Amino acid sequence: MHSLGAARYRSDMTRLVIRGGNLVDGTGDPRRRADVAVQDGRIVEIGPNLQGDDELDASGQIVAPGFIDIHSHYDAQVFWDPALTPSSHHGVTTVIAGNCGFSIAPVRERDRGLLIRTLMHVEDMSPDTLLAGVPWDEFETFPQYLDAVQRHGTVLNYACYVGHTAVRMYVMGEQAYERTATSREIEMMQQIVAEAISAGAIGFATSAAPTHNGEGGRPVPSRVADIDELRSLLLPLRDAQRGVAALLPGGVIAAQQVFDLQREIGRPFTWTALLTFKGSKHYVNSIAENDAARAEGIEVWPQVSCRPLVFQMNMREPFTFNTRPAFAALMSASYDDRVAAYLSPEWRAVAWEELSNGGFLPANFHTMLIAESQNHPELIGRAISAIAKERSCTPLDAILDIAIDDHLDTRLTSVVANNDDEGIAWLLPRDNVLFGLADSGAHVSQLCDACFSTDLLGTWVREREVMTVERAVHKLTKEPAGVYGFTDRGTLAEGMRADITVFDPATVGPGPLRRIRDFPANGERLTADAPVGLTHTLVNGIAIRRDGQVMADAINESPGHVLRSHN
Repeated sequence: MHSLGAARYRSDMTRLVIRGGNLVDGTGDPRRRADVAVQDGRIVEIGPNLQGDDELDASGQIVAPGFIDIHSHYDAQVFWDPALTPSSHHGVTTVIAGNCGFSIAPVRERDRGLLIRTLMHVEDMSPDTLLAGVPWDEFETFPQYLDAVQRHGTVLNYACYVGHTAVRMYVMGEQAYERTATSREIEMMQQIVAEAISAGAIGFATSAAPTHNGEGGRPVPSRVADIDELRSLLLPLRDAQRGVAALLPGGVIAAQQVFDLQREIGRPFTWTALLTFKGSKHYVNSIAENDAARAEGIEVWPQVSCRPLVFQMNMREPFTFNTRPAFAALMSASYDDRVAAYLSPEWRAVAWEELSNGGFLPANFHTMLIAESQNHPELIGRAISAIAKERSCTPLDAILDIAIDDHLDTRLTSVVANNDDEGIAWLLPRDNVLFGLADSGAHVSQLCDACFSTDLLGTWVREREVMTVERAVHKLTKEPAGVYGFTDRGTLAEGMRADITVFDPATVGPGPLRRIRDFPANGERLTADAPVGLTHTLVNGIAIRRDGQVMADAINESPGHVLRSHN
């Protein structure tokens, strides 16, 4: 069960009817023709020929529960953009933040800069934007953070994990990056997690992923912890009998260790992410392991994604290269020091050796294109490998020469994972997996996958027919609601909260991406703010989108609830 934060919107007794649609209620049952009546934030009647004071036309369209985004990083953005765009443009009505262990609370004032720099490196969040946009003086502890979100208001329903990295830094400060914790420090961290769970944290999140390097190129604090520390910080979930554990095993924590932990803790586990790679069938073995564990009563949910993982990075913050030591050493370097390294033949030789010797994804330069270049527009859309061949140099040399000409602002597009369509089609409709890894609110200048729901419905349901609309809606709504304990959301039934999305199955799609500057301190981001076929969205009975248009007045009412876990 989940208690609801105090509603920020007016008590609206108007009876609103969504008329003429095909009801796909989230259970997976076949669609049926029905009207839906909404009053005072809840669904009050479902049936034919209903009457209301106000009506929304859904003729020929699908009426579904609002979608749930279980993998977001809106922890900071919720304060300056309570509409949580672009998620709210794509039928999402509930988000879960704090993923990967990177919540922004708890945090002491002394460690605020360190936390901000960590978020800059691992999640591509601008320090200037974070400093200007977050009311840091309003919270220190995690309960205070949830209260601050509730006080400021949110347009979508909002839940948040308490994060391992934040908890570790709160107890250990700078030393969280450097060493194992003492037994006393683990006890203190355990108390903080228990306090957060008691206050309504949706669970506990952590990361062991090798890609997560923070200040000074060092592994983020959660990666410094051992499995015993992780176990200790999961025990409050067991003791409270509430909350979900979200992990990034990253090839470091073995599947059997995850299964053993889940068996002991007794709460749902989910992990990020089960992605595909051309030429590899590792996902088949992973699913087989997980299904076998399920047969033994172990509840672990791998997260899968319908979107190729496409990054648009620049050489100021080359995220996909930062796993290599030469680049990791520059993660806290100034602009001038970074350029000096890039100009050095010796540094280039070392970096090229590291990039070209097997292993992780950046070596696949044939998939990397020039996306944006101020001084070399003639190169936009061209492959780095082709440019390097013309210049008789390595792909890295080509990248660095172009980037230096553009003051390191050149944007490079590359597909770094989830590039096997056959594998994606096999994974998406399966039992025992959750749709995740939207990363909404993170990597904002590098990618935008917050439009995953409309992409799923357009590309994978309508065009590729890998599953029915009914199955897709179930996996976007009732399935995650069940895992996270949202007992009054996720299906369309009388008495349920009126989180509702209406879309045209014949046209629905994510629309284009575009780069804008609308964040505090002139922060830039990629966004997807023009979806196709997304007609109406209601959050707790308030229409935040109507006839394809954002409803500014409704947005200002902040109809979302802060969802707090309770047993």
